Amino acid sequence: MLTRRLFSASTTTLIKRIRTLPTTSTSISTSTSFLRHRHTHTYTRSTMSEPVSLTLPNGQTVQVPTGLFINNEFHPSSSNETFPILNPATGEHLLDFHAATEEDVDKAVAAARKAFKTVWGRNVAATERARLLNNLADLMESDPLLPLLESVNGGKGVRIAREADLADSVACLRYYAGLADKPNGSTIGAFGTEKFIYTVQDPIGVCGQIIPWNYPLLMWAWKIGPAIAAGCTVVMKPSELTPLSATYACKLIKEAGFPPGVINTVNGTGAVTGNAIASHMDIDKVAFTGSVVTGRRISVAAAQSNLKKVTLELGGKSPSLVFNSANVDEAAEWLALGIWFNSGQDCCAGSRLYVQSGIYDKVIEALVKKAKQSAIGNPADEATSFGPLISAAQRDKVLGYIEGAKKEGAKIATGGKPWAESKGFYVEPTIIQDVNSDMTCVKEEIFGPVISVGKFETEEEALELANNTSYGLAAAVFTSDAKQSMRVAHALEAGTVWVNSYALLHVQAPFGGYKMSGIGRELGVEGLAAYQQTKSVHHSLDQTM
Repeated sequence: MLTRRLFSASTTTLIKRIRTLPTTSTSISTSTSFLRHRHTHTYTRSTMSEPVSLTLPNGQTVQVPTGLFINNEFHPSSSNETFPILNPATGEHLLDFHAATEEDVDKAVAAARKAFKTVWGRNVAATERARLLNNLADLMESDPLLPLLESVNGGKGVRIAREADLADSVACLRYYAGLADKPNGSTIGAFGTEKFIYTVQDPIGVCGQIIPWNYPLLMWAWKIGPAIAAGCTVVMKPSELTPLSATYACKLIKEAGFPPGVINTVNGTGAVTGNAIASHMDIDKVAFTGSVVTGRRISVAAAQSNLKKVTLELGGKSPSLVFNSANVDEAAEWLALGIWFNSGQDCCAGSRLYVQSGIYDKVIEALVKKAKQSAIGNPADEATSFGPLISAAQRDKVLGYIEGAKKEGAKIATGGKPWAESKGFYVEPTIIQDVNSDMTCVKEEIFGPVISVGKFETEEEALELANNTSYGLAAAVFTSDAKQSMRVAHALEAGTVWVNSYALLHVQAPFGGYKMSGIGRELGVEGLAAYQQTKSVHHSLDQTM
């Protein structure tokens, strides 16, 4: 559900490297109601939450935590039940993690509430919150294990995990550290000597945060950064498919100097752990990134409990419009990045492409060439930028959409099959051409490396096609006509619009969706405001009263 979020100083260089890598074909051996897809888990019982050994693809053996992180310590779940995680590049078992029960969520919330009342919130200077966030950013940046863990659990190339995901996570924390001591209160003095009013920004309180599997570490930073900068405390639930890097980062939280209870992590299923967070009576806000279906359920649970505040970053079916005046080769590079970065597992992936008829065939040809140049391979290989999908269920879902498109009369220009050189969960970069608006592959979010391409004649038709969706997360326009780019960008119904580019986000710019793509904004000052509430303070100056 997310994008190639690149905010670091080296973004331009990195994107050039991603876009120009040669083809790599390194062979590899062989849910629940609150997640985007259903997954069946086999539970086992464990009484230990000590670190366990994990052998990485490079042969390195490391010790990683698998317990629940509450009050700055790792604990087993109250039920001692665990769930497995897999390596999506091979389908092999990696580790078992403790699964938090409702009782465990209660413990984490109690720890967060106590910390908010005693050592955090209004009880700590904003400069101290900034210092600790910077400490955490420094520790993450210097830790060589984080990108390796992100790669092996999520399936993304280790170079991408290091130079994009980790670098951008660090940049996000540092940005919010910089905002922590810059509150935006105001004074209202239009009452002469009668009254003086000012506003202050208070932290909301205890925040539940539920993050997805496609950017585990980065979504962790997106949620942790503004919440901590605002003075809130956190109960975090990573995806049950990718808890490895977020849980490991908890070690660094303690090392950075955060007081116990400020940041807590409870791994577990969406149906149990996620539902307990969304419906908890002592959580003041819940922030969720994931599917529309789950977002609706969280909204209902929040409303039916204590009417907690909700921010949602949900799905997308983002359109790109390519006009006759566009530079075809440059557009193809950006379009390829927009759909095939992170193997298409991205909420604002450019999955719908509409091309003006004069250059339709040229764009298809250029995009097919880019697909065949994708650096698909073993995530442990530094050259790889295109890895597997997260699970067998996700792979099969994507392949089902491709088969459905063929039955509905669309043509597969390239791809459309599992990658033959691996037993993991790979799907080739795929282009479906000659689509129409009634096809399922055009209407529904596929969340894989599949782009659907249609044709238009006029600007008015292009906008009608682009906006004909229940989503509104992102969009793009490619044209050499400056006036046209302004007209189209303003007419597109999306929270983010790129002009002659795609995919690059910046931590300073707010991100979120129109329509069913979400509620609220993340990143930028708006992201901080989402964890604050405004208090108006009225002072009487009238001495006669």
